[in-house]
Amino acid sequence: MSDPQSENDHVDRLRAQWARELPDLDTAPMAVLGRAYRLANLVRPSIEATFAGFGLDRGEFDVLSSLRRAGAPFRLTPTELYRALMIASGSLTHRLGRLEKAGLIRRIPSDSDGRSLAVELTEPGRVLVETAFRADMASEMRFLAHLSEDELETLALLLRKLNRRIENADG
Repeated sequence: MSDPQSENDHVDRLRAQWARELPDLDTAPMAVLGRAYRLANLVRPSIEATFAGFGLDRGEFDVLSSLRRAGAPFRLTPTELYRALMIASGSLTHRLGRLEKAGLIRRIPSDSDGRSLAVELTEPGRVLVETAFRADMASEMRFLAHLSEDELETLALLLRKLNRRIENADG
């Protein structure tokens, strides 16, 4: 029986090819960042399929989940939303229109600025996003099920460390 930890993966094969073609180049970053990129691409279809099962695309889920995470009364300004989502305001406007038409959000006068409208999660929107998020977490847990609790904790710790370092370096 072979040892799964000694088997090469896609990134190992790419690194071996680069080592043959450019032997002077250190491809160590691919061992981490290449795998992170590949993992994101491998799980993305499953995540998108989960959300599609609830009639949502990833961007719509992101809006609804941002509102839900904000806590009661599940309301944010459009500026708070597009900053949290790191998207252009035009993209947000399009998403909000679809979600409002579906009855998942409503736009109401802002408490802080009477000239603008805040975005609020409706009760059907809250139920939908909570249900979709629970299904997504169950689906994603299946990808991690073969790792022990210690391995998951170590992996999360190292990824957090890397993420914080990159976030702080980029401002």
